[in-house]
Amino acid sequence: MPSTANEIVVEQVRSVGDLTEGLGALLADAVESGASVGFLAPFPTREAAAWWQSISTDIETGAVILLVARDGDRIVGTVQLRLAPLPNAQHRAEVAKLLVHCDVRRRGIARMLLAAVERIARREGRTLLVLDTISGSEADLYRKLGWTAVGSVPNYAAMPDGALAATTYFYRELSR
Repeated sequence: MPSTANEIVVEQVRSVGDLTEGLGALLADAVESGASVGFLAPFPTREAAAWWQSISTDIETGAVILLVARDGDRIVGTVQLRLAPLPNAQHRAEVAKLLVHCDVRRRGIARMLLAAVERIARREGRTLLVLDTISGSEADLYRKLGWTAVGSVPNYAAMPDGALAATTYFYRELSR
């Protein structure tokens, strides 16, 4: 069931399909805004859209659960729940690529996406979530929402400009 706050709607999508362009624009915006989400600048929208296409099978098979936040027809945020596939890992999942477009930040969209991904994780029987983020970036959001920092790894990820930065790992235990 979609979540709403003001005009923002959060929903699970089961196919990248015709969302590729909007998701690509969102990912390109994140990299252009300085987010370390796996890509270096410059990162054109067409390359970002191609990346979304590259994970479309994982989304369609349910290995990756994709949520999008929309403001009308525009995709303004997204997050992934990557389900651990091994038999000894059926209780956990990784939260990945939490992105909110730079011109709609500070409106609670990231919180909405995280709340929705936690509901879906519970539905999927996942009781342990993990994520990583650049140290000192949005880490305070995760702490405020009950996530526990495990530690940091120096020089773990490259920022869009190529500079290396530390990454902090977090976990959150969920009740069923």
